This record gives sequence, C-alpha cells and structure tokens, in this order.
Amino acid sequence: MPPDEAIAAVENIASPSSLFTARRANRALVLVRKITADIVARYLQLVDLRAQARAAADDADSDPPLTRDDAEPALQAEIDRAVDILRGLNRELLGIGCVLKDWRTGLVDFPAVYKGRRVWLCWRLGEPSVAHWHEISEGFAARRAIAADFP
Repeated sequence: MPPDEAIAAVENIASPSSLFTARRANRALVLVRKITADIVARYLQLVDLRAQARAAADDADSDPPLTRDDAEPALQAEIDRAVDILRGLNRELLGIGCVLKDWRTGLVDFPAVYKGRRVWLCWRLGEPSVAHWHEISEGFAARRAIAADFP
C-alpha cells in the first residue's frame, strides 16, 4: 500500500475504541517495532529491486538493444512479491490501529485524543518509546514531548 493510502486509511481506524493513550501505544510497540523494522528493511530492498528493473530497462533501450532473457520477468515477480509482503505488513499495522507515515524511516503515528482534540502520538523506529505527539494537521517536525497530563 502506498504511503498516501495508509494515511487515508486512518479514517477507518480513528473510532473512539481505537484511540491510543501513551501507555497503550507503548505496550503496542512490542509488536509495532518488529513489524516496522521488517517494513523498513523490505522497503529498502524494494527500492533496490526497482532500481535494478530501471537499469535493465535502460540497457534494453540501448543501441543495439541487448538480448532479453528470463531475468526481467523474474525481477518483476520479485518486485511483485515484495510489494505484496509490504502491503500485508502495512495491513498488520493498520490492524493494530496505527498508521505508517514514512516507509524509509519507520515513522508511525497512533491516533489519540489530547485536551479534547484528535492528535497523533508519534514514534520512529529506533526510539525506545512513544514519547512525542503532534496535531493531526502537523507532521514530525512539529512534534512535542508527551507531558505528564497526556492520557
């Protein structure tokens, strides 16, 4: 699932029963961390596979054209498998109730409510805990530390 689709999918998970507290988000990190690490690693592999496919296509367009063999269909099949795996992993995160915002860095947001308004709890792969939040209309650059009054 492309990142834009994942972000749009939040409308389906932001019901009151799927909102996170900071404590609940941190408990979910046990699984979210594993899935996100897998996504980042597989996404970088997909980027590499797509670069290989572009290079193969560029070689095929050379003059004189190179002879095509079975490598290109095999490469495309590998790309398709990688995309399917990434979609499945992203569905797992959505099933937990969080949204992957950046496939390369493993940025994940959890829907929450703070002072009566919807916000995102914000975590990035490599961080020890969910310790930041930001407004729905803002992004990573505007995140703030979770204060003691955050539910």
